[in-house]
Amino acid sequence: MPRALTIGNGNLLINFDKDLNMRDLYFPHVGELNHIGGHKNSLGVWVDGQFSWTDEYGWQNKVGYLKESLVTKANARHDGLGVELEINDLVHFRENIYLKKIKVKNLFDWEREIRIFLTHDFSINETNIGDTVFYDPSLDVIIQYKRDICFLINGFTETGDGFFQYACGIKRFGGAEGTWRDAEDGWLEGNTIAQGSVDSTISFRVNVPGKDEEVIYYWIVVDRGFEEVREMNSYVLSRGPANLLQKTEAYWRAWVNKTKKGFHNLSSEIVDLYKLSLLIVRTQIDNNGAIIAANDSDILQYNRDHYSYMWPRDGALVAYALDMAGYPEITSRFFRFCEKVLAEGGYVWHKYNPDGSVGSSWHPWFYNGEIQLPIQEDETALILFALWHFYEWFHDLEFVESLYQPLIKKAADFMVDYRHPGLKLPLMSYDLWEERRGIFTFTAASVYGGLIAAANFAKLLGDLKRYNRYAQAASEVKEAILTHLYDQKLGRFIRGIYLEGDNIRRDLTLESSLYGVFKFGVLPAKDPKMVQTMQAIENGLWCKTEVGGIARYTNDYYFKKSEDIANVPGNPWFICTMWLADWYIEIAETYEDLEKPLKILYWVVDHQCESGVLSEQIHPYTGEPLSVAPLTWSHATLIMVVNNYLKKYAEINQKCFMKV
Repeated sequence: MPRALTIGNGNLLINFDKDLNMRDLYFPHVGELNHIGGHKNSLGVWVDGQFSWTDEYGWQNKVGYLKESLVTKANARHDGLGVELEINDLVHFRENIYLKKIKVKNLFDWEREIRIFLTHDFSINETNIGDTVFYDPSLDVIIQYKRDICFLINGFTETGDGFFQYACGIKRFGGAEGTWRDAEDGWLEGNTIAQGSVDSTISFRVNVPGKDEEVIYYWIVVDRGFEEVREMNSYVLSRGPANLLQKTEAYWRAWVNKTKKGFHNLSSEIVDLYKLSLLIVRTQIDNNGAIIAANDSDILQYNRDHYSYMWPRDGALVAYALDMAGYPEITSRFFRFCEKVLAEGGYVWHKYNPDGSVGSSWHPWFYNGEIQLPIQEDETALILFALWHFYEWFHDLEFVESLYQPLIKKAADFMVDYRHPGLKLPLMSYDLWEERRGIFTFTAASVYGGLIAAANFAKLLGDLKRYNRYAQAASEVKEAILTHLYDQKLGRFIRGIYLEGDNIRRDLTLESSLYGVFKFGVLPAKDPKMVQTMQAIENGLWCKTEVGGIARYTNDYYFKKSEDIANVPGNPWFICTMWLADWYIEIAETYEDLEKPLKILYWVVDHQCESGVLSEQIHPYTGEPLSVAPLTWSHATLIMVVNNYLKKYAEINQKCFMKV
């Protein structure tokens, strides 16, 4: 199930599903560690002797966000129970405080007692071994801890009442299901402590007059120990949860509007999604600089691994988009992260954990009797590509100079040397989809872009020897791309080539990533070779269903939903579809030329999740989200395309003004 809502502050990240269950809680890094791991912290209601969880039959749930803010706006209504809940969730913009406001509405005409139940299925540090949960009577709170992670749970009603009841117990062990089961009769037994595989449930009781409402505030604070969480709990009590909610809402509204933009002819729907994308991307970025691909743990059902890693490619392209939007204070931390994790040889590994350690990988070091470097070279190249654009936009000379020796020069020297001596193309590495090893057009184009960036830095800093070296290598790579990766007969670029002994095998597969040839500067967008390639992508990879959208490549197997390859070459991906829009923007000369990319932006709006979240891909027949959601790269690509659209619109506007 995609994550419908995500909130965070760069240290603490929390995800909810569409049924209002908390499904992931990451701390102390975004993406590391997940203390829920896809289980459910649920919300239940007892009234008139009946009990129901919000993910059960009878509930009508709506999810979304307050406008321009990382405060959620959810609604859960059950006509049979005569109860409606209006819910706001947030993570404080600075402190590691999760806060929930629940407005409990009585839909019937007479006063009723309504009880609200909240469960806590934490497995601290991603294991259910050795946790302790207990009731602390000195503060009237629940605390769960293990080693150096400690949660404190508290709350009160608007009338000042704390917990009505609580229970601490064993979960999923020895026949015990968990304290959530104890809640279903509307009464918690009050067990005060449990050790091992544990959980807890609390309840609040409100007496709500007919057609009236009462408010409950509830919070969880997380830190390193008892004293820290008690101090944070005191902070919430002294400031007041309503005040913290208001300040957090205001902070994010100021943050998302800090760069004043004129949105020209873009609709409010596109502008709203653009701003929400900025906010969602921010939640996926650790304060130490790691830009995480996605944090939806449901993917564990399909692979015993997840997307909570920093892929340098995703990170670089997200940073590129954020710099366009005006957030260098975030992206500078990403480039510092890259400096720290760069291998001694000048390349980055497949992916990294949020703390900077090397992530898991399926790329072999030894294959068919040969030693090979288990990397995706485009990831190294795109860091330099994005960094040069960072400098062009913000002119922070001191910052980029500090990265020249440890990052730029080492990565560029690697790219110069890691080339086939005869072909002058990059040596074989894994492609951007992480599926095959060869020499690929996207990778080669990114290496060209990375080498041009390195040459620009060398020239800027007076290192003329390296400027000549990098510029010469870039020129050779460009010539080799045009010679070996363009097919005259097809009239377009090809996916790539494979070196098999002394032979070269060409892969003619139609690939959406051929877009990189113009994006990274190998050819202008209007070059006939590029025009024919992009037209082939639009004609050959557009899903010929009511859903539409561009597939990654012909006969894409990942989450495959159709064998009708002629009409459904693969599932539509948001990033691939928006690449087409980006190309149309680049070649546009008139307002009319911008109609096609604008139509694609509306396509994105039409296929977002209810809350505004963008998944990785969507079902080619139903449009439902597939794979992880939100995908950081999807939201960042929207940010990039909108900024390019606005820039081109302004250029056309200026031309029209000058003619007048």
